[in-house]
Amino acid sequence: MITKELVLNCLNTSFDEIPEEVKTHGKLSLLNWLGVTIGAAADRSIDMMVDVSRELQSAEQVSLYGRDEKVDLLMGVLINGTASHIFDYDDTHLDTIHHPSGPIAPVVLALGEHLDLSGEEILRAFILGCEAELRIANAVYPSHYQLGWHITSTTGVFGAAIAAGLLLKLDEERLTWALGIAGTQSSGLREVFGTMTKPFHPGKAAQNGLLAALLAEKGFTSSEQILEAKRGFANVLAPEHDLSKVNVNWGVEWELVKNSFKPYACGIVLHPSIDACIYLKEKVAEEDLEFIEVTVNPYVLELTGKQNPKTGLEGKFSIYFTAAVSYLKGDASEKQYNDENVKDPAIQEMMKKIRVVVDDAMKEEEVVAQAFLRDGTRFVYKVQHAKGSLGNPMTLEDIIRKFKGLARDLKDSQVDTYIESFLDLENVSSIRELARGRK
Repeated sequence: MITKELVLNCLNTSFDEIPEEVKTHGKLSLLNWLGVTIGAAADRSIDMMVDVSRELQSAEQVSLYGRDEKVDLLMGVLINGTASHIFDYDDTHLDTIHHPSGPIAPVVLALGEHLDLSGEEILRAFILGCEAELRIANAVYPSHYQLGWHITSTTGVFGAAIAAGLLLKLDEERLTWALGIAGTQSSGLREVFGTMTKPFHPGKAAQNGLLAALLAEKGFTSSEQILEAKRGFANVLAPEHDLSKVNVNWGVEWELVKNSFKPYACGIVLHPSIDACIYLKEKVAEEDLEFIEVTVNPYVLELTGKQNPKTGLEGKFSIYFTAAVSYLKGDASEKQYNDENVKDPAIQEMMKKIRVVVDDAMKEEEVVAQAFLRDGTRFVYKVQHAKGSLGNPMTLEDIIRKFKGLARDLKDSQVDTYIESFLDLENVSSIRELARGRK
């Protein structure tokens, strides 16, 4: 059966069997996740969640990255997982538009702190949890996503359960039950994109996956074929699917190495247009510009077609706002997606000069941008591989620079400790002190 084969594959894959390239990518994914989590830790939505945790008298078990509070395990993974997706600046598996670290990293770091585990144990669980969720995502994409499900949370809950189960040392039967408990909690609707609830998705997937593993550890029973059963995950939530993709070439091909890192704080489908508009800013003066036309992949308008965003969050789902702010500011970092910029008259005026053309032949990482000048001339620029894509990836130096920018409110010594420790995670003997930025 598909579910049990996945469980056995995860249980039987030792740390030494994981290729060095995959381990390196896992460490970079965790460092990138940590940066975006710390950077958004002071967001008002996180304040609200901390308030709820306080009202519930949450036990002080694990750390909230970028904050001083400690909360219980389940609230910890919920809050940290939510914070990591607030800026929409986290990693992306381009084949499925999935953000793999969001549901997994908070689980392994919280359990690592709570149980005082080693960096090697955490890294193995993280990699295998990500690999499981991405392979499940491959099996149901694109029909599942097109139906309206947010694939990061719906498949992320399985990866979170796998990662937690490995750290809790569940046996085959209990880890299979954990997947069943996780699968019945699989949810997350694309309808809420552009609101505080979208970032809530990976946090809730992390919390649900951890709860599934904790219950299974106690002997809480569930389906043993949650992925493939007639009324299981794939058949209910994906009109078209191919579950053979879940276990094919296990240990030979690794989906995690296809994980990409974002240079801009919005959905990956917008990145080619951002690259183009930043380039046009350098070549075409605003006073000479009549309008900009961008020819894009169909997903761009499907996912980011909001013409009149009212908030910074909604701006992340507007090609018009994103192109305008990228051209005027020469940047699309988390600093640009705020309510003030969305309401800025100059940016609103620029948005009227952005025209979007859809071309089915255009790849997701491509765009053709044309600047039409007042004197009748045109300036054409094509992006073939957006920065951050697999064809033009961020370098280690780029990722470190991004981390330092997001963690700018921390002490330099703490920032350096995080960077050094996460890049050498397999040699960290205990994660407990590292959770506070100490070796």
